[in-house]
Amino acid sequence: VEVKNVHLMREPGLAEFPDSKTERGAKHLAELSNVVAEGHRAVMVYLIQRADAESFSLAGDIDAAYAEAAAKASAAGVEMLAYRCKLSPQDIVLDARIPLREPSA
Repeated sequence: VEVKNVHLMREPGLAEFPDSKTERGAKHLAELSNVVAEGHRAVMVYLIQRADAESFSLAGDIDAAYAEAAAKASAAGVEMLAYRCKLSPQDIVLDARIPLREPSA
């Protein structure tokens, strides 16, 4: 399992990752693909730290290499999940699983 924190929102209701180039993030996706190739379950979880998120997408215009790595990982069998969180000064709680949209660019 790999978990990424998400907070970018450039379009109302659409949370996006990454907010900058992340070679390390692409490496993590390749590692998850290797886990699947070895016969195990692998999951990429995007935790959205915004209550106003209704859907999630990769920001391919910010990091095309990460978006490509995610597409390859998904095709290899890595599960891609996005969850919106409720935040308070005391805790962070999973609120709801939200749909993943195809990257727009």
